[in-house]
Amino acid sequence: MGHPPLEFCDCYKDSPDFRETLKCYELELERTSKFLKELIKDGNSVINAIKGYSLAVQKFSQTLSAFQFDFIGDSLTDDEVNIAESFQEFAGLLQEVEHDRMMLVQNASDLLIKPLEKFRKEQISATKEKKKKFEKESEKYYSQLEKHLSISARKKDSQLQEADELVEKERQNFYESSVEYVYQIHQVQDRKKFDVVEPVLAFLHSILTLNNLTVEMTQDFMPYKQELQLSLQNTRNHYESTCEELEDLMKRVKHPSYISKMQNFFPMEGFLFCQEKRALGASWVKYYCKYSKEKKQLIMVPCEQRPSVKQSPTILTLKSCIRRKTESIDKRFCFDVETVERNAPVTFQALADGDRKLWMEAMDGKEPVMELNETGFKFVQKCINCIETEGNFTQEGVYRTVGSNIQVQRLLNAFFGEEITHVNLHSSDWEVKTITSALKFYLRSLSEPIMTYDLHRDLICAAKSDNPDVRLSEIHSLTYKLPGKNRQMLELLINHLGKVCSHSDENLMTPSNMAVVFGPTLMRAKEETVAAMLDIKFQNIVVEILIEDYEKVQLRQTNSAKKTIFCFQVCRSLIFFKLFLSPAFAHHDTSTTILNNRDGVSSAFLHSLLFFICMFHTKASSSLGRKSICSLGGFV
Repeated sequence: MGHPPLEFCDCYKDSPDFRETLKCYELELERTSKFLKELIKDGNSVINAIKGYSLAVQKFSQTLSAFQFDFIGDSLTDDEVNIAESFQEFAGLLQEVEHDRMMLVQNASDLLIKPLEKFRKEQISATKEKKKKFEKESEKYYSQLEKHLSISARKKDSQLQEADELVEKERQNFYESSVEYVYQIHQVQDRKKFDVVEPVLAFLHSILTLNNLTVEMTQDFMPYKQELQLSLQNTRNHYESTCEELEDLMKRVKHPSYISKMQNFFPMEGFLFCQEKRALGASWVKYYCKYSKEKKQLIMVPCEQRPSVKQSPTILTLKSCIRRKTESIDKRFCFDVETVERNAPVTFQALADGDRKLWMEAMDGKEPVMELNETGFKFVQKCINCIETEGNFTQEGVYRTVGSNIQVQRLLNAFFGEEITHVNLHSSDWEVKTITSALKFYLRSLSEPIMTYDLHRDLICAAKSDNPDVRLSEIHSLTYKLPGKNRQMLELLINHLGKVCSHSDENLMTPSNMAVVFGPTLMRAKEETVAAMLDIKFQNIVVEILIEDYEKVQLRQTNSAKKTIFCFQVCRSLIFFKLFLSPAFAHHDTSTTILNNRDGVSSAFLHSLLFFICMFHTKASSSLGRKSICSLGGFV
């Protein structure tokens, strides 16, 4: 709002307009004074609030920093390490921000409060003092003027002159105070434009600077945040996978049959028929059997109706027990037992299905399992071909989406039955999720996982290594220790899974997500325990490494093979050269024997060697020497 200017000359006139204008300035000054009081009060409130907030955040960060994650097991995954260290990272970031904020709080009083207080005390208070002086001098002057005007003209000249001098003196004082008051008003009106705005600007700048620093810290924090989010997602996926396994284990543990296994109960005993193979065929012989779970011994007592000679019982030490497939034998209620004493499994027939279940429970029997044989390879290859040739691997959630159990069993029964060659996976009868589920079921149903029980602990320990390079190297070296069929199947699967994961933008199946699916499929502990369930996350890491670095492994293997062949050729060349120079080489039988042992030696290498030998032995004119050289040339 604009006010008319105060002129110094108006101070001498002291007109009503001057007084009215002066009153407007005084009201503005009073309003400014109230504003500064409120601003200082609110500024202190903001500073105290910031200080209180900063102290609360610092306490919060200290609480975060003091907490340490406990973990189950002897090692953590990389994702779990990131999560375990996350609170320290959070606390460090918060402490860094609050350190800058406390610097702001400490400087806020100097930036905002003190300058405003100084302006209010020095300028506004000074103006008020000038106002008091002006009002006092004004009252004295006009009071003296009234007295002076009331003096009678009949007074003596000396008295009148004295009165005139007194009035003039009061007028000068009044004019002086009036001019000084107007000058002070102009001063405060002009100074408040910068003396009030500058502190607020400085305070606001400090706040924005802090916010800018916070934004920069946020940008620096973003890579860690993204890495942590990925670790959290991977851990969540591992949790969901492990949780399902733990829930299944819990249900089995709660089952009465499992409880009975954990207790020391009387040995299982009863009649069983044992299949015994003889020259003219197999026969079924009845035995009264007793099984001691503690000793894992099966005592078989013959039970002929009319025994001519008393027979001693047969004692077998149990290794495993598996239910016999219905289609594999024409008898009912059968199960196979592997023993230490016999090379082949022993087939028993129980009296009823319930009786067989009791025997199998006592012997920790298992359902029939798949075998890693030619049929299994054909099945896996057909499944992979179907998924890859028709582009089904781009479907969202491939291998994670579960097919119908009925359809999966139907496919497995059709494939592993007699009509295996007639199963057409490209038919519309088979959904992709049915094929992928059947493939996973086959791998899980193998008597031993692809990665084998023997290497399970070594692979888990390798996955727990803190050094990623050591982890990668050890896992790859351990895969070369797998049996031939297992390694062949693993290479087939990993190559396929790598292709599927290369389309993760479409199917959302990253190597990490795929490892959650195939970790428990390709690896599993021999015994189902809580500790084994908690190691599933490391199984997933093993599979994830194999998928991510499959091409690297193949390249490493190829380079290694090339180096091996090169070294082998060099060694063979030296051996040939040395033998040729020796008298033994002149003997035709010896040279023939050496030449026949030519695995891995290229014809180009032998041509070069032959040329060198011929050039060296220019005097080799004997028939045996020529014969040996000709034999070598014919071999090449």
